Amino acid sequence: MLDLYRRVVARFPLGNVSYMFAYGSGVKQQIGYEKVDEKPNSKSVIDLVFCVRDTQGFHAENIHRHSSHYSALCHLGANLVAQYQEILGARVYFNTLVPLHDLGVTIKYGVVHEDHLIDDLINWRHLYLAGRLQKPVTDLIKLDDDSRLKTALEKNLRSACQTALLLLPEKFTAYDLFYAIAGLSYKGDFRMIFGENKRKVHNIVQPQVHEFFTLYQPMMKQLSQYMAVDLHGQAPGSRKPAIVFEQDKSGEATRYHLRHLPKELCHRLKRNAACRGDYTDVVDYLAVAPLLPKIVQVSVNDIVWRSSIKQSLKNIATAGIIKSLVYSFRKAQKTFAV
Repeated sequence: MLDLYRRVVARFPLGNVSYMFAYGSGVKQQIGYEKVDEKPNSKSVIDLVFCVRDTQGFHAENIHRHSSHYSALCHLGANLVAQYQEILGARVYFNTLVPLHDLGVTIKYGVVHEDHLIDDLINWRHLYLAGRLQKPVTDLIKLDDDSRLKTALEKNLRSACQTALLLLPEKFTAYDLFYAIAGLSYKGDFRMIFGENKRKVHNIVQPQVHEFFTLYQPMMKQLSQYMAVDLHGQAPGSRKPAIVFEQDKSGEATRYHLRHLPKELCHRLKRNAACRGDYTDVVDYLAVAPLLPKIVQVSVNDIVWRSSIKQSLKNIATAGIIKSLVYSFRKAQKTFAV
């Protein structure tokens, strides 16, 4: 499949692309989809994201090469397309349902400026692309060790892990951990009401537990003071073999996690907590609050709900009416999928 991805991306302007990844059911195995192997999955769309240093420059060259990928917006020029991308929604521009007949695949690709991706990864400004990058993806451009983008990607994973720990009990399985992490960017998404399979999170996590574990193992080491893992344990309440975690649920540990959450989530926690004062006061209050998991979940949902609606409305113009209707119909079918 990597050879196919390389053949796909080779036709795009890559001069100022600093990072690129592929994700979704056409790339990573999910329950209910054809097996992802060396052959293209004809029923799935390959999802790509280009992280660029110069938005207008990328769109100018890409429109020159592939004007058919764009809606009528491209006729207004690359400058307007770049402004539309960077000002509205989650600051991502998507071209949807693009057929590559010679390769036998259909792709959907998003474009985001590097600064905006880093902001989302560190601060969870929209928890949009940050949410996608909390799950296993296929990197198509490797990052340098000293890259600020690589640091932001690691910070996003650590934030996801710490947020999940606040949602989980003292003992839990690897599946529980990764289900909580994968659910961060889905539970508040309005498309989960009408537009996605209700078992979407389970369908992502169940066949990818090993990939999730590999992705989050460095974060587990960083947080080893607050969580321990038993690779040969038994699932709580049963004798079924499972990777089992036990975390420190003391007030001190909870305060540590709360103090190191992304800026936007801290803002939402402060607003949703029944506590006055600055965030330090909120942390002291939440550290002993029985409803802490619910408050954290609601606060995450607030971010996702807002950005998912705004970005979906924005995508109507970038896809065009016909593609939007086709794409929405396909998503709606998933609502009723078993």
